[in-house]
Amino acid sequence: MPYLGVDYYPEHWPKDMMKEDIQGIKEMGANIVRIGEFAWHLMESKEGEFDFSYFDTVIESLKENGLDVMFGTPTATFPAWLADQYPSILSEDEYGHKRVFGGRRQYCFNSDVYREHSARITKELVQHYQNEQAIVVWQVDNEFGHEGSDQCYCDQCHAKFHEFLAEKYHDIDSLNERWGTIFWGQTYNQFNEIPVPKPTITTHNPGLKLDWARFRSASLNSFAHEMTNIVKWYKGPHQHVTTNVAGGFFNKWFDHAENLWPMDFVSYDNYPVWGGLEEPIPPAEIAMTLDFNRGLLDQNFWIVEELMGAQGHDVIGYLPRPNQAKMWSYQAFAHGCNHMLYFRWRGMTRGAEQFCYGVIDHDNQYGRKYEEVQSLFDEISSYEDVLDSPIKSEVAVIYDYDNIWSWRSQIQSKDFDFKEELMRLYRPFYSLNTHIDVIPSDRDLSTYKVVLVPAMQIIDQRLADQLAAFAEKGGTVVFSYRAGLKNKDNTIYFKEPLPGPVRSLTGIRVEEVESLTKERTAAVEGKGDFNGETSHVAIWRDLIIAETAEVLFRYQDGLYGQYAAVTRNSYGKGKVYYIGGGLGEQSMDAIAKEIVGDNGISIVASENDVEVYRRHTEEESFTFVMNHSDQMKVFEHLTLQPYESRIIKH
Repeated sequence: MPYLGVDYYPEHWPKDMMKEDIQGIKEMGANIVRIGEFAWHLMESKEGEFDFSYFDTVIESLKENGLDVMFGTPTATFPAWLADQYPSILSEDEYGHKRVFGGRRQYCFNSDVYREHSARITKELVQHYQNEQAIVVWQVDNEFGHEGSDQCYCDQCHAKFHEFLAEKYHDIDSLNERWGTIFWGQTYNQFNEIPVPKPTITTHNPGLKLDWARFRSASLNSFAHEMTNIVKWYKGPHQHVTTNVAGGFFNKWFDHAENLWPMDFVSYDNYPVWGGLEEPIPPAEIAMTLDFNRGLLDQNFWIVEELMGAQGHDVIGYLPRPNQAKMWSYQAFAHGCNHMLYFRWRGMTRGAEQFCYGVIDHDNQYGRKYEEVQSLFDEISSYEDVLDSPIKSEVAVIYDYDNIWSWRSQIQSKDFDFKEELMRLYRPFYSLNTHIDVIPSDRDLSTYKVVLVPAMQIIDQRLADQLAAFAEKGGTVVFSYRAGLKNKDNTIYFKEPLPGPVRSLTGIRVEEVESLTKERTAAVEGKGDFNGETSHVAIWRDLIIAETAEVLFRYQDGLYGQYAAVTRNSYGKGKVYYIGGGLGEQSMDAIAKEIVGDNGISIVASENDVEVYRRHTEEESFTFVMNHSDQMKVFEHLTLQPYESRIIKH
């Protein structure tokens, strides 16, 4: 049976409510709860004085009711005494302001003092419970890097940055050459002259910006790995290790796959809507986030915070409609989640998350949301084999954090957003109900038929060769604009026409470029297979000369009508598409249909807002069907009520 449960914080409530709460959780159908990740002070109220007796009592009560435990190490919220006695642990923003005690994750990853205390509480906690059979999973910290906590500009970080650069470049002349510090007279004589990228006039060197991003990632991940190794050393053999991934991965300053590699499995906090949003994020984007998390370790994953109620710290967001949050749960199970816990058991009456509503609200009534979770647990509990079955995808989207951080250092168009450009390629294949993996660019691509390469301006020779080999053997590669502009130093290739290392692969040359916006677009018209189709590009346009490639779309404005906007090149046994701007949805859909047809990829026709996802066990096949709308829909003669979900056995 899959693990199904809730995030439970008994320390937030009177002790005499614990029995009632645990009984309600059990009757809901749960078999696990998640506890402890914000309770450092409760475990160590004074330095060096450890007391786990409260959680001893909680765990005994949970065990008596047959509930297992996921326990979070508490390093995301340190106690006030620690900040008071050791203010050097506090992180600092780009303006030199210390982040005061009072929120969460205010610590500096490069603080030796914080690492020492974090290591000690983690060791003491895990060692205390290493033989506790009820604890089946340890969660390390909480939502690493979330809410801006992955950036710190303090003196400790500045000194560690110098060490990072010295280790990478060995001598200062090498750094000067690779960054191009001759420009604006920024040449350095020694590493300790190099600033951190705090505000300055105009902007910092792009090489400095990218290396700062890499340093931030290394700082966070070294802390995460140190804590993970402590948990692994002291845990019991029956206990597993994970950490919970927050949303917004492409706007974070750390490499998520590197962060997760020591873990036994990935856990994700799934919030299709949160404070301030008037409506949920689109279904395709929710699906992409699930595929991203499945791709971190190339295996199925847990969700340890699944939204049920409306959310918000200061501003409250959209209220999920009846059965909508349940439908999001089905979508998550379809895309590879095999164990799920809801956030949270009860909305808190005090503190910063008073408006993060739970399965039950402040009135303590077991109402509609409770019954919705209860029904989900009852329905999904018999599908363990389906949920555990591996997902095989024939389409992959690849990304690279160096490339994402390069874009963030110089966005080039005021409206550029990497996630939106990834979604521009992902969405058309999602709408055909195909399986898609979202994976780092250094993964093996040989099992796929189609590889989507969104806005990959940093392409080194390794990646260029990998993509060429993939196409040579019959694969289809789809590039979007600005491909091959830069190398790994965040500098532009010299004497190499765009798209740089993939010029022969794409069969094109980009002669000139123009930054567009969401409002200022350029008209394009289809040619050949797409003859007569009209569309536009937004955000950007590459003015393309087809060398060996076939023109699929051409610009329509008089001065640039000789240039291609979209091309297709034959390369070996495969095909390579180049989409030279933010192409409109209808044309992207047409290209995706051509690609899946050419590659024999199975698709499933469905109405708009009806998502269909096939899963296969060794002996049987199942179809998840989710209605993402507030209207009745039909799929293969099956009528779906608003936000209804079904699993169909074949």
